[in-house]
Amino acid sequence: MKVTIGQYYPGNSRIHNLDPRVKLLGLVLYIAGLFTVRTFGGYGVMLLFLASIIYISKVPIRHLLRGLRALIFIFVFTSVLNIFFTAGDTVLVEFWRITITLEGLMNAGRMVLRLVMLIVGSSILTLTTTPIKLTDAIEYVLSPLKIIKVPSHEIAMMMSIALRFIPTLMEEVDRIMKAQMARGADFDTGGIIKKAKSLVPMLVPLFISAFRRADELAVAMEARCYRGSHGRTKFKVLKLARRDHLALLVILFYSSVVVVLRVFTL
Repeated sequence: MKVTIGQYYPGNSRIHNLDPRVKLLGLVLYIAGLFTVRTFGGYGVMLLFLASIIYISKVPIRHLLRGLRALIFIFVFTSVLNIFFTAGDTVLVEFWRITITLEGLMNAGRMVLRLVMLIVGSSILTLTTTPIKLTDAIEYVLSPLKIIKVPSHEIAMMMSIALRFIPTLMEEVDRIMKAQMARGADFDTGGIIKKAKSLVPMLVPLFISAFRRADELAVAMEARCYRGSHGRTKFKVLKLARRDHLALLVILFYSSVVVVLRVFTL
């Protein structure tokens, strides 16, 4: 089971070398843009922007699309909900209590496209940013909250560890499923309820493995005298370079285009 979110793809592209704070800001504005535009033309502009980022990052497109396989059920479920439960004026199919409208199909297409672009865009951040740099960026963004005694460093550390362990836990799920299938377990046949019940025995070893990994990580951090942000210094201090300022200008231009598209499509 392949999951791209939380993994790091080594490289030396311009996206890899950007300041992590710039990439984090770009992702936030990109996600805001996804929930701002309403037309397929707007999504086309965002898709062009995303394709440009993927091309510059030199991350193989197969590597990105491979991470979408585990989420096919979510895409199908979202499409079904929007197709059958979105009211509209242009009726395409009407059978018994089932009504499919053109507006429902278009809304389903927008939602699936939005989810795919959201996942791929988030994956680009983790694929081109090491966990340490990502932690520093999140901590920098949350640093103003220290005024109200919010432990920004600890929150950033927890978020980065959670992202890092997503692919690890998914690989653990795949390993446990293969081990139980070798012992005669059946996860493919039957209805939805039967498939859900067949997954219950898998949860116990998964939780045991997750708690064991968490305990090993805690012991390793204590052995290295980790004490949070207290007295902590940084070997590499984040500084904006020329390429980062150029990237900020591109991000601002992109945000301006999204705002214009939103205003003229109201």
